[in-house]
Amino acid sequence: MNISGLIAAKKTLAENKPLKALGIVFGDIGTSPIYTIAVIFAYLKVTSENVLGVVSLIIWTITLLVTAQYVWFAMGISERNEGGTIILKNIVQKYVKSAREIAFITVISYIALSLLIGDSVITPAISILSAVEGASLIPFFKNITTDSVIFISIIITACLFWYQHKGTEKVAKIFSPVMLLWFIAIGVSGFMSLIYAPEILSKVINPFYALRFVFSENIPVSRIITHGIVSLFILSDVILSATGGEALYADMGHIGREPITKAWIFVFIMLILNYMGQGAFLLSHKTDTNTFFQMLYYQSHLLYIPALILSIMATVIASQAVISGIFSIVYQLINNRIIPLLKINYNSSEIQSQIYISFANWFLFISVLSAIIIFRTSNNLAMAYGLAVSGTMTFTGILINIHFFHKKRFFLLFISLITTFADIMFLASNLLYKTLQGGYFALIIAAIPFIGIMIYTKGQKKLHGIYRMTDLKIFLKDYETRYKDYSKLSGISLFFASLSDRVSPYIVKTMLDNNIIYEKNIFVSIERTEKPYEIDTELKDGIASGLSQFIIKAGYSEVVDVEAALKKYGIDETVIFYGFEEIVSNNVFWKIFALIKKLSPSFVRFYNLPAEKVHGVMVRVEM
Repeated sequence: MNISGLIAAKKTLAENKPLKALGIVFGDIGTSPIYTIAVIFAYLKVTSENVLGVVSLIIWTITLLVTAQYVWFAMGISERNEGGTIILKNIVQKYVKSAREIAFITVISYIALSLLIGDSVITPAISILSAVEGASLIPFFKNITTDSVIFISIIITACLFWYQHKGTEKVAKIFSPVMLLWFIAIGVSGFMSLIYAPEILSKVINPFYALRFVFSENIPVSRIITHGIVSLFILSDVILSATGGEALYADMGHIGREPITKAWIFVFIMLILNYMGQGAFLLSHKTDTNTFFQMLYYQSHLLYIPALILSIMATVIASQAVISGIFSIVYQLINNRIIPLLKINYNSSEIQSQIYISFANWFLFISVLSAIIIFRTSNNLAMAYGLAVSGTMTFTGILINIHFFHKKRFFLLFISLITTFADIMFLASNLLYKTLQGGYFALIIAAIPFIGIMIYTKGQKKLHGIYRMTDLKIFLKDYETRYKDYSKLSGISLFFASLSDRVSPYIVKTMLDNNIIYEKNIFVSIERTEKPYEIDTELKDGIASGLSQFIIKAGYSEVVDVEAALKKYGIDETVIFYGFEEIVSNNVFWKIFALIKKLSPSFVRFYNLPAEKVHGVMVRVEM
């Protein structure tokens, strides 16, 4: 893939309309009406107070946590129209001087990212399970068993993840029209159901009903909740309506802020209409099955099967958006040196859909499959859902507060503190009620990347601290002597290392200890900048006799084609040297770090450099 192609792709991305945002950004939050109210009223009695309170809570949750926190606050904090936790971390750290505060920001950013990965496992599982469960309302499938639902869900999941390696650019073109049809369908369905209880329209937008429900001491339930405040328990499921809100911020780089905010107005209205409609339908029919599908089936038996197929397509699109989002996050983590190098394939001309990371794909697949098999139904899986996303929102809110504080934007800080307080309430309810009931699953999944990040970043720091680097002046003096007095190999050699005041031991070992010096030797350094997109290259000659430096400065979301950059300067290398470590340690953490380093693809494999030219030089390190 060449650099000019990437520039053209970015120009194309900049011209995207709000319609495209529907297929890329809103799949997760757009499918939440399928299961949110159904999960809540699985244990809550259908009374007027309960329905009005829950629907009002959902509306104000979406308003505060999605519209205010993400669309208004977070999306206003960006770098070159890029968003996400890493962007927010990098921006906030610019204003922070205290080392302790920087460490705090770094750790909560890593926690937020890890929880987002944990949440991303639950989303495909609960969405696909919920959609397939809707088949039970079709007379032919009315006796469908849970095992059959699980089997069908596994087949859909397996096909979805297997297809990732082929790239999704072609099928992605239908995502937006399908999601547009989906949002129109759920909005119209909800609007039609308002005829059953039109008074709900004016009541649920009044926060009084939400607050009365939260602080009520007598909430009738259909099954016993043995501890705590019932309303706090219900908050742990209300948060399901806002899952996917964080995708609006994370996907800014793919679509841009303006198309997302414009599309959100439409999506917000359709979601609110559907939740209101489900509330009105509940008040009239007192159904004890999935309200969303029951409402669709009651409105039109003939159109129910097409609607069910549409819902399955929407959940697949939502799952695809989550997978592509995780690929992008992992790519940013690699480029920021937060996790080790992973093998990456580029399958199209657009960053959002072109990246395929095999390790991330199959890690997600195994995790999603485990969630479906362990929890078996969407209601059970809902007990694992919400904890991770409320944690992500809470830590994002804290970072936003720090930003507003350092920028002295106190009015926005005050409002942001209110939304963060709501985040904390949701997080507290999930920790209290869901951790042992299923939330542990998302925490276990999130713990894997978090532990990996901490071991890798700490290990890299320690590794660089104990490297026996050679002073540049001493190296250049010895190099000049050998270049002048010893025979040289014909051609050009590349060494991947930054040319600072100290020289990497693998270069010293190759050039000075083993006397492997070519007629022309080039130190190649790839430096990641704080901006997401930019590529600047520079060739510095005359560092020493036959020694040059080639610098590539690239944004952390850029795909760097090293070979293409070298050829622009007429460099056709004969051999490529790179260093790798053999780490020896008795410490269990450093042993894990050594294993991570050993299993990770090499630097040259990551940048797709020609294998026939590559030579690795091992350096033994004791940690």
